[in-house]
Amino acid sequence: MSGGIQARLRAPLTRNADFGEVLAGGWTTLPPAELARRPVFVSADRAMSLGDLFDLSGTPAGSIRFEGDLSGASRLGMGLTEGAVVIEGTVGREVGLNMSGGSIIVTGNAGPRAGAAASEARRGMTGGELIVRGSVAEEAGSRMRRGLVAVGGSAGAHVGAGMIAGSLVVFGDAGPSAGLWSKRGSIVALGAVIIPSTYTYACAYRPTYLRLVLGRLRARYAMPVEERHLSGLFRRYSGDLADMGKGEILAWTPE
Repeated sequence: MSGGIQARLRAPLTRNADFGEVLAGGWTTLPPAELARRPVFVSADRAMSLGDLFDLSGTPAGSIRFEGDLSGASRLGMGLTEGAVVIEGTVGREVGLNMSGGSIIVTGNAGPRAGAAASEARRGMTGGELIVRGSVAEEAGSRMRRGLVAVGGSAGAHVGAGMIAGSLVVFGDAGPSAGLWSKRGSIVALGAVIIPSTYTYACAYRPTYLRLVLGRLRARYAMPVEERHLSGLFRRYSGDLADMGKGEILAWTPE
């Protein structure tokens, strides 16, 4: 990502901070001085400005790059509708919560509920692309409705729980209870995955659309797609049969 806004963390975050309003609608055209006034909530009744925590520079170009340890930052990119966001390093819980457009790239790990639904919401992501080069904690992509989540490392328990639609690709191992209560949508497991008992085996094949998805992840985001991922078969499991049963887990297999 070239141009755009650069936000460099001045000092480590000493407590968890809610960044949910930082990238609300209209942020892509704001110059650094205006973006710096966006609130960050460090407690239920206390807010600081983004400029109190970060040095902001650059010019508006529909993109922003955050630099520094953001493991204490929650809900960064919540409700994102547009633009390109890069987070250099680790980020805390609920990155990309309820996002509907744009893209978020996390170069490190992400905390619980990345790309998930807010606790009061019936659905989570409705669009956009969330790319985590490292690992994610539990409940990534839970109740997602549309969009793409890709995880370069492993995923914690309940990845894709309650999915309504969309695609979720895990390059490493998936934790237990993947896709539990899924209605529709696809979980693509390129590493090890334990298939829930409420899923049933359907077939082994090479999905044409998946080659396109993996090709895009490799070309656009430099994700670790290998030729074996493109040439191997995928075992398709249908579920969750405790719900609508129209979702799927596609588990890569060499033969």
